[in-house]
Amino acid sequence: MAMEKKTAAVIVIGNEILSGRTHDVNTNFIAKAMTAKGIQLTEARVVPDDFDLIIEAVNLMRERYDYVFTTGGIGPTHDDMSAEAIARAFGVKLVQHESAYQMLLDYYKDESKLNDARLKMTYLPEGSDMIINKVTGAPGFKIGNVYAMAGVPKIMQAMVESLLPSLAGGVKIYSISVTVNLVESQIADILQKLEEDNDGVEIGSYPSFKDGIGKVSAVIRGPDKEKLEHVSKALQHAFIDLGGSILEVKEL
Repeated sequence: MAMEKKTAAVIVIGNEILSGRTHDVNTNFIAKAMTAKGIQLTEARVVPDDFDLIIEAVNLMRERYDYVFTTGGIGPTHDDMSAEAIARAFGVKLVQHESAYQMLLDYYKDESKLNDARLKMTYLPEGSDMIINKVTGAPGFKIGNVYAMAGVPKIMQAMVESLLPSLAGGVKIYSISVTVNLVESQIADILQKLEEDNDGVEIGSYPSFKDGIGKVSAVIRGPDKEKLEHVSKALQHAFIDLGGSILEVKEL
């Protein structure tokens, strides 16, 4: 039986991303993890710390995709509003999660250190399950098909690793990159024709320049590895016929 296609989206939450103060590296990490799992990351969106916009994005994407991953906004400060916004999106209230409380207590070792700000992180949407945080103790959570995780990359990455085994993978997508010392305008027609002639194959081109010399990498993607290898060889022959030299061929 053929595996079902699985799709995902990322919602990056935080004014610090939109202001340029903080670089978003989480989407790249999630994209690589999903690709390895056979899940196609189809959309990524950045929203500010705003209840209405978070709710709108969550409700839209959870209907559209199999998995929705949010990053940011589940910390202890006043502008960390993702947990409450996601609870509102699902029409439930925030409740203190006993296991989340115990996890923080185990981390801090002293109940007196659990001030109101830290206790805020033990309140999760009613009916949600925790996503384990082995770095600082404060958990993320899963409700429906939405997975809410921290914005700090080290913590977010640990959360992704902990939840990956629970995700049902889809069709694995393979990739082959062919790099040649030509420019996009020389190879555009070839790429288009090969993609049109090979169902299920996507071809993207990615140019780069160094010391005034241009090159382009054609990345071939699809679920049929043998077909990709056939297209890769056809590309290489076509590039050579144009007078190009193949600089690199590699599986991604």
